[in-house]
Amino acid sequence: MKTIFATLILTMSLSAPTLYDFKINALDGRTIDFAQYKGKALLIVNTASRCGYTPQYADLQELHKTYGSKVTILGFPANNFGGQEPGTNAQISEFCQKNYGVTFQMFEKISVTGKDQHPLYGWLKEKTGKEPTWNFCKYLVKPDGTVKFFGSGVNPAEILDEI
Repeated sequence: MKTIFATLILTMSLSAPTLYDFKINALDGRTIDFAQYKGKALLIVNTASRCGYTPQYADLQELHKTYGSKVTILGFPANNFGGQEPGTNAQISEFCQKNYGVTFQMFEKISVTGKDQHPLYGWLKEKTGKEPTWNFCKYLVKPDGTVKFFGSGVNPAEILDEI
């Protein structure tokens, strides 16, 4: 019995995805293979268009523009908190472009908490022990694979020292 249990645990850990195994659709429907991000610093952010933190889109865009060679910004719209991201993927894309000139990679709307939590956010939670508590929570994934969580109130520029 012990051997079967040990084998099961080993099998589960070997089959668990790495960050670079994910393939997720962008707002425009293209599939983005996370293998392309291997060896890069990533800042993964759950976003919303109708939130008090929505102006952080401008800060994220500035970070992307100024430090894009050091960190790749990945935005994930989510409607988990206060219904603050009710739009379709097309509406979200238009909002981000029109209001903030967003050029960093934005993905299709997903769920970042709860029963329907996207596997990416399940992976991030497993690595940090934390999941988003509101919109604009951030996960910094360093090239060495370590992951650090930052709450909504942390401005993206404050994370530069961690990169």
